Amino acid sequence: MKGILKTKGIRTALLIMLMVAGKTFGQRKTINLWDKKVPGAIANADYKETNSDDSWMQRVTNPRLDVYPAPAEKATGTAVIICPGGGYSGMAIGHEGKQVAQWLNSLGITAFVLKYRLPDAAIMTDKSIGPMQDGQRAIRLVRSRAKEWGIDPKKIGIMGFSAGGHLASTLSTHFNTKVYDESADATSARPDFSLLIYPVISMREEITHMGSRINLLGEKPSAEQVNNFSNELQVNSETPTAFLVHSMDDGAVPVENSIQYALALKKNKIPCELLIYEKGGHGYGLGKSGSTESDWSLACGRWLKAKGLIN
Repeated sequence: MKGILKTKGIRTALLIMLMVAGKTFGQRKTINLWDKKVPGAIANADYKETNSDDSWMQRVTNPRLDVYPAPAEKATGTAVIICPGGGYSGMAIGHEGKQVAQWLNSLGITAFVLKYRLPDAAIMTDKSIGPMQDGQRAIRLVRSRAKEWGIDPKKIGIMGFSAGGHLASTLSTHFNTKVYDESADATSARPDFSLLIYPVISMREEITHMGSRINLLGEKPSAEQVNNFSNELQVNSETPTAFLVHSMDDGAVPVENSIQYALALKKNKIPCELLIYEKGGHGYGLGKSGSTESDWSLACGRWLKAKGLIN
């Protein structure tokens, strides 16, 4: 009985904390990723950005970061760049973006919501690398301006949900891949840690989310493309530590995505933590069902503390 009451108390405290966060913290400003022309961009006057109720975004042509600074009295120097999911066809910028940024703020973490270009041949010369270009640039930009935001340049993480988790794991395994001319942007694009929540990791047909694969690589990708963007196959000794969350009954993105990535990290002696819940399905953001998967953010906070990333 005490355990039940304690769990309910923790959930109540988290809800109160998030409500307070929503009032106390907020997006302070938005910054564009690219000073000049977006690399690989194709001008298309008919391609217009849409944003439904500030919760679902599509057709981004101007990639940018929404900045949520940590409150000064709580700031830990840690930063996280958030990649919302949406099958590479849209972005759930509400429950996988803004709400997550406010939760990170409550932990003393400065958060950035990445509004990245979604892969589309109508606006880019190579749609398979468009999101990665924006992700690498975002990490470099945050790291190069770390002092301005009171951030430790060695404590910059990447976070992704669903297809945003594929982008986050791509940035964790392809940070040395040159996808744009960074001659004037030599800052490291390697994240220091990753938080992967019900992520798409693989492009292999047997475990991928097929919609994400088709949107990123097309209907008939080559075997080389599939292997290159199956990030469980790209882990090496330089891949950053990771915290992963998945549910066994995820009917959209098979749990094997997280399992295979965690095993690859283990093989390369990279520390990681993998939480697998019996239920939860897919797309639950911070969790609100009251079931066990709703506690993943509490476990994540403990992991971040154990890593010395928050107080």
